[in-house]
Amino acid sequence: MDPGASSPEKLDKENLVGISSKRLGVCGWILFSLSVLLMIITFPVSIWMCLKIIKEYERAVVFRLGRIQADKARGPGLILVLPCIDVFVKVDLRTVTCNIPPQEILTRDSVTTQVDGVVYYRIHSAVSAVANVNDVHQATFLLAQTTLRNVLGTQTLSQILAGREEIAHSIQTLLDDATELWGIRVARVEIKDVRIPMQLQRSMAAEAEATREARARVLAAEGEMNASKSLKSASLVLAESPIALQLRYLQTLTTVATEKNSTIVFPLPMNILEGIGGVSYNDHKKVPDRA
Repeated sequence: MDPGASSPEKLDKENLVGISSKRLGVCGWILFSLSVLLMIITFPVSIWMCLKIIKEYERAVVFRLGRIQADKARGPGLILVLPCIDVFVKVDLRTVTCNIPPQEILTRDSVTTQVDGVVYYRIHSAVSAVANVNDVHQATFLLAQTTLRNVLGTQTLSQILAGREEIAHSIQTLLDDATELWGIRVARVEIKDVRIPMQLQRSMAAEAEATREARARVLAAEGEMNASKSLKSASLVLAESPIALQLRYLQTLTTVATEKNSTIVFPLPMNILEGIGGVSYNDHKKVPDRA
């Protein structure tokens, strides 16, 4: 391996904007000295123009003669900005909410739907957010829209409706990987609403209603089958003891009588009188007519 060749990691580090080992040079040091001299001559008026306050949730990226002053942003607190040669950019590190407008998507099963979502992200590297992309918030917003359409386009409608959490997690992973060089860290992605055409909604509602009716009929048939089995078992038990059948009959009459009915008409089989009077219907037939 050639010792003079640079490793890929070293090349990537040098290509990142904001990480530079070059010094100011002769002209740079001359301008730096003049700036410091100007600040001393105009002291204490210049001190109010050179001192800047950076809030707790902010960081300042300082450019000196067009080059980033340090690999790490400054702040919070007071920072010193030299006149004429220093320019600084404030970067907000708080979490940003990005609302994705409804996107018209053609799913894998050829269903047109509209899906919107929300992305929560924050800047974790102020230097990369300023130096590596023109407008980090606009770039993240457009990338979130494109990623949402690309991911949902590979899913069916049933998968979108049933697996929102898995889809949101995959979108978050893709966004986090794509925006790493921009100094962005995606905290959370949520799918807010899935809008489907009205005609498809009616079809899905009719299908769900038919499924519920079929399930209800199956349950009713199973209930009738279980009831018939219970009745069969009860009839076998009652057949062993005729007195038990009579007691059940009287209990049914008692239950009907509790409903405040003034008149109760019920059939009375002749075989019930066999146990009461000891006379059967056949015995009446055997008695000769004396008339």
